[in-house]
Amino acid sequence: MTILALAALAQSTRLDVFRLLVKREPDGLAAGEIAKALAVPQNTMSAHLAVLSRAGLVSAQRISRSIVYRADLSRFQSVMSFLVNDCCDGRPEICAPLIESIAPCCPPKRKRKANARSNV
Repeated sequence: MTILALAALAQSTRLDVFRLLVKREPDGLAAGEIAKALAVPQNTMSAHLAVLSRAGLVSAQRISRSIVYRADLSRFQSVMSFLVNDCCDGRPEICAPLIESIAPCCPPKRKRKANARSNV
């Protein structure tokens, strides 16, 4: 499945679609809005969305007369995790620079400490 995801993202329009959908999380966008935003004919956009959907990178939901697409961030995370884990082969010194380079963009969420009073 990782190969399908990478192949889907290797085409520039599909990469643009995925990037746009990530920016529009969690609401997603209707297929027509995606086509308009990227200036791509709707029938061509449908084909691109089908490839992304088969690769597991986007999901679709019918809402009234529209089909709303959303990026599947958990699938994207698993693709990225596979690449890092597979390529680094358990050697953190290889992956550390990569992880450090993306950390400023994407800091981990801080865990909340349990309120001691709630256990009283």
